Amino acid sequence: MAIMNVNPTRMEMKRLQGRLKTAVRGHKLLKDKTDEMIRRFITLAEENKRLRIATEKELGQALAAFSAARVVTDERVVEEAILMPTRTVTLNCGKRKVMGIDVPAIEIAGESSGDLYPYSFLTVTEQLDDSVRGLNAVLINLVKLAETEKTCNMLADEIEKNKRRVNALENIMIPQLTETIKYIKMKLDESERAATVRLMKVKDILNN
Repeated sequence: MAIMNVNPTRMEMKRLQGRLKTAVRGHKLLKDKTDEMIRRFITLAEENKRLRIATEKELGQALAAFSAARVVTDERVVEEAILMPTRTVTLNCGKRKVMGIDVPAIEIAGESSGDLYPYSFLTVTEQLDDSVRGLNAVLINLVKLAETEKTCNMLADEIEKNKRRVNALENIMIPQLTETIKYIKMKLDESERAATVRLMKVKDILNN
């Protein structure tokens, strides 16, 4: 480990000892924070997996019903039936804190009171009804999945940054400060021994 380029003085050693103490404390805090973030990430990742499986299953069922509707009904009739939806959804997109990180907070603020089915039941089959109903039901999971997945990505990025900081402190800064303090102490001890030898020689000369 390379020693820092400093003057081997007591004042410099005291300053470096203060830096070392701060670095050790910071290393512990960062490591504890990283461990807690990993715990939160694992919990969110499990929730994300559950939501993704449920959402993909519901979407698959809705899309299968839509494909069935296109098979038994003229394609133009199906397209005209869903061309003008009568309901809209409003989302509130904000932020919340997770381990000091601003992550998205998305919620369904409201839904218009229009008819769920924007077409006449005489023109289409029940498969299209099933598809529209399924897509409407999956919306809540889709919103929650988007929020959870983005939070997981942001936490993963922050965990990686913290790990790099912990490694830099653990493998570079703390060892470098420790070695430099040892070097200064050695130099100071050498200076004290040299001063003691000189004093003894002067005393011998005076006594003779």
